[in-house]
Amino acid sequence: MATPSTQSPVLQQTLGTVQLWGIAVGLVISGEYFGWSFGWASAGTLGFTVTALFIAAMYTCFIFSFTELTTSIPHAGGPFAYSKQAFGPVGGYIAGAATLIEFVFAPPAIALAIGAYLNVQFPSIDPKMAAVGAYIVFMLLNIVGVQIAATFELAVTLLAIFELLVFMGVVSPGFSIANFTKGGWSGQDSFSWAAIPGMFAAIPFAIWFFLAIEGVAMAAEEAKDPKRSIPIAYITGILTLVVLAVGVMIFAGGAGDWTKLANINDPLPQAMKLIVGENSQWLHMLVWLGLFGLIASFHGIILGYSRQIFALAREAYLPAYFAKIHPRFNTPHRAILAGGVVGIAAIFSDELITLGGQTLTANIVTMSVFGAIVMYIISMLSLFQLRRTAPNMVRPFRAPLYPLFPAFALVGACVCLVTMVYFNPLMFAIFVGFMAVGGVYFVLTKGQRTAAVLAAA
Repeated sequence: MATPSTQSPVLQQTLGTVQLWGIAVGLVISGEYFGWSFGWASAGTLGFTVTALFIAAMYTCFIFSFTELTTSIPHAGGPFAYSKQAFGPVGGYIAGAATLIEFVFAPPAIALAIGAYLNVQFPSIDPKMAAVGAYIVFMLLNIVGVQIAATFELAVTLLAIFELLVFMGVVSPGFSIANFTKGGWSGQDSFSWAAIPGMFAAIPFAIWFFLAIEGVAMAAEEAKDPKRSIPIAYITGILTLVVLAVGVMIFAGGAGDWTKLANINDPLPQAMKLIVGENSQWLHMLVWLGLFGLIASFHGIILGYSRQIFALAREAYLPAYFAKIHPRFNTPHRAILAGGVVGIAAIFSDELITLGGQTLTANIVTMSVFGAIVMYIISMLSLFQLRRTAPNMVRPFRAPLYPLFPAFALVGACVCLVTMVYFNPLMFAIFVGFMAVGGVYFVLTKGQRTAAVLAAA
């Protein structure tokens, strides 16, 4: 199904190119603020740089390839719609469930980082309660309307980019390449083969630099001119993010003892402390402006998960209850609230803290990345399948250097999945458990999907 049925709930087409770029960058930009530094704990600065550059190349090839699918099938379900058309209902379920796990588990990690940033400024604030407050505020903002939400997203994204540039400028006088390279290979000053396992273990945190950029696909149904605006938004978005990721990582690592920045939720304020001290006005500005980056991603991913829940419910992969659109604001308000309930529950899942010896935030990040990687794999397989089975499909944008770009993205994603399973077996078991529970529901509700198809015919 390339487009939703005219008898189904339909979203309004209101988003322009600049707003879509804001969503593309905003969805991801929190990854520049936190999460990635956990990779330093296992790979060191230099080892993680190698890992990050490989992941950046994979994402670049993926986005150039994924854009072909997004412009050919502009559907709120994004990967769900592509895989359903390529491989039928089972393919749709796998892609839809994996995307849902990615987008539902990313926001609680970001919300915890928002809480950590606020705790730096106001030590009396409980980071978890601040995270819950963030959910309430930004779910309401998403419910009010997509045009308002997208305009807000663009504004905070621009502020977040400005703040990252300010961070790099403020720490640059104290930057030292010696700081960055000291112990840069998994604690060693020079490369050895023993550093390679740590580089593979750091893959989820390199992915966090770019995770969720594909969420623009979930806004395609609300774009005024998706065939033109989505390629521009995707391509300029990934280039923006690669430049920012490299800059932030290098400047933070060269500010002082980078080992103090691993395994924490606020590496940029702590890196700046090493240069300007704890009482500098620059530090206070960074904390406040840094919130804009986290808010941009948090707010944008709420938009993404709600559209995924909405699309799955609209085609009877989830209960039809979640496919309802607000009569006044024309937004999928029930889907927005449903994802929030799951995210808040994840925030208080303290029993996950010790799984695999990682923090709660690191484990939530890993869970989200598992969903993303599975979705990347089936999306690239869908691209190859549709090129074969639907050669005459209208493709406003075609993947450059086909089949090299999608093949590199596919192989890279498979490498990421295998290594992540090896280093995170417990989290993978939980991920498989989520997919299995969803699979049982999928099998038991075949009748309602058949009825939905007949009703739309």
